[in-house]
Amino acid sequence: MNNLISLCKRRGLIFQSSEIYGGINSCWDYGPLGSEMKRNLKEYWWKSMTHSRSDIEGLDSSILMHPRIWEASGHVEGFIDPLVECKKCHLRFKQEDVDSIICPNCGGELSAPRQFNLMFKTHMGPVEDSSSIVYMRPETAQGIYVNFSNVQVASRQKVPFGIAQIGKAFRNEITPGNFIFRTREFEQMEMQFFVAPGEAEKWVEYWIQERLKWYEQIGIKKDKLRIHEHGKDELAHYAVSAFDIQYEFPFGWKEVEGIHNRGDFDLTRHSQFSEKKLDYFDEATRERYIPHVVETSGGIDRCLLVILIDAYVEEDERVVLKIHPRLAPIKVGVFPLVNRDGMPEIAQKIAQDLRSSYKVFYDSGGSVGRRYRRQDEAGTPYGITVDSQTLRDNTVTIRERDTMQQIRVNINELKNQLEVIMANYMRDKGFILDKTNLFHEGVDRG
Repeated sequence: MNNLISLCKRRGLIFQSSEIYGGINSCWDYGPLGSEMKRNLKEYWWKSMTHSRSDIEGLDSSILMHPRIWEASGHVEGFIDPLVECKKCHLRFKQEDVDSIICPNCGGELSAPRQFNLMFKTHMGPVEDSSSIVYMRPETAQGIYVNFSNVQVASRQKVPFGIAQIGKAFRNEITPGNFIFRTREFEQMEMQFFVAPGEAEKWVEYWIQERLKWYEQIGIKKDKLRIHEHGKDELAHYAVSAFDIQYEFPFGWKEVEGIHNRGDFDLTRHSQFSEKKLDYFDEATRERYIPHVVETSGGIDRCLLVILIDAYVEEDERVVLKIHPRLAPIKVGVFPLVNRDGMPEIAQKIAQDLRSSYKVFYDSGGSVGRRYRRQDEAGTPYGITVDSQTLRDNTVTIRERDTMQQIRVNINELKNQLEVIMANYMRDKGFILDKTNLFHEGVDRG
């Protein structure tokens, strides 16, 4: 983890927030490469949820919502953790994380537990009093539930159907940590799937398999993923059943995404508190009912950490991030072998031509081997080098990141060959050139 965190700062993936002021605990800034990679991840999730299916609609709800929403959802009353504090060093811990009344940090005595609500409060309007209190949303799901009827009517969807959303959420965690695994400000990718009563468990199993396949599609090793079913003592107040997709982090098996059968709790509660009907009339069965909800809920930041850990490899002479090309922040590095004889001009033109299709990085500083290593650390899957042979026959080398294999390609065929190579990688992670397979399976060119 320490080596990965160091690489993230060195290569512009993730920085400590407010670092020049000493930092702020559990808040992180995404640098040039990190912000690009995060955008790629969000776009791929959004595309697979809303573009590739006809039964899921998108939504972007407000962070600040009516405070009664959080009463209806149970967050005001139930979104709490018992907190204990060391009387000596004054560190605070979740009660569930300590096994005795002794501080794990200094050996001092721990206080009696007290209840701690994880929601951030703020005030809306010019006067700060109890009537102006609003909350920074601790999850994006409630924005979906209160818009259920709006989306269903506007989109003319029929149950079963889903509503997907990506957005910021905020939790005043007592013990955040493990880099970006648990933070106080984070981004969620959630989808709420509305089904007829009695059909939720069938859809839970369906979405477990769909979400596992998605993680494999972004290159996560299958043997590093597993399913954990919540016991009755683990279930949240709204859940009928719950399953976690867990990943084997360096600090143990931890949740990456949850798939939950929430029953009809959410729409029923919001209907009661708002006094507005949130039921659905099924034309096929001529029945009116409150739909049940199957939720898939994952964190963008936590998913990004999984990708980085899974891709991080230390080899004999290099450190490399073997990130799937569809998520890599830079797709192609372009290098002149030396800064003379017209090589930089040719390399610059190649970089400019490729920018219409790919995120490209041009680098002319240092030996070409050092430039390769820098791009290996950034996760760039392909490098193009202009050398003395280019001047003779108009060809360049394409170097593949994972295997370090190189081939020569005519500049006029460069775009076409890159598309073939990326298509083949997406299919079998190999470096096989086969023009007959060029995007026949609808592979994303980016």
